[in-house]
Amino acid sequence: MVTIGKSKKGTSLVEVMVAMVVLVIAVLGTSGYQYYAAGQARIAQAQITATHTAQLLLEDWKSTGGSEDYDATALGLGFSSALPLHEGDFPGKGKGVALRNAAYAITVNDVPMVIVMTWDDVVVAGVTLRQLAVTIVGSPTKDETKIKANLGQILSDKLGSKTAISSGLISPVTLTTYTRPDASSG
Repeated sequence: MVTIGKSKKGTSLVEVMVAMVVLVIAVLGTSGYQYYAAGQARIAQAQITATHTAQLLLEDWKSTGGSEDYDATALGLGFSSALPLHEGDFPGKGKGVALRNAAYAITVNDVPMVIVMTWDDVVVAGVTLRQLAVTIVGSPTKDETKIKANLGQILSDKLGSKTAISSGLISPVTLTTYTRPDASSG
C-alpha cells in the first residue's frame, strides 16, 4: 500500500516580504540609473546644440573675412546682443578682442546660450591672418540666469568643465578658425 504524505504548498509571509524588498531595491536602482542617464542625455544634447550654433556663426563670420563689423543679429535667427561686456569681464591681452564688445544670447532647442565672439590678428610666416573664435556656454536646465551669473568666469577661462557642470551649465564650447582679413568670400 502506498501512502501519500502531505506536502507543503505555498509561501510564508517572511518569504513574500524578502521577495518584495529585493524587487523594490531592483526597481529603485533601475529608476535612479534612468534619471542619471536622462540628465546626461540633456547635457550631451545641449553640448551638440552649442557646437552646431558655434559652427554656424564661425562659418558665417568667416565668409565676411572676419569683419570687425560682423553682427550675428543680422542673420535673423533670433540672436540678441543684449549682454554688454565690461572691461573686467574679458581679459583683452592675448585673448583677442570681443566682437562689438557684447555677448550674444539665443535659445536653440530649449537651450539658452550666451555667445562671445573674439578676433585677433596674428602673423604667420609673414602673412597676417585673423583668428576668429566663438565661445558658447549653455544651460541644459533652461536657466539663463546661471549663464549670466558666471559670464565673467566663463570669459576669463576660470570656469572649468567640472565647475560649469556643477553650476548647471554645459562645458564652454570654443571653436576657432583663421581667415585673411583682406579676403572675403561672401
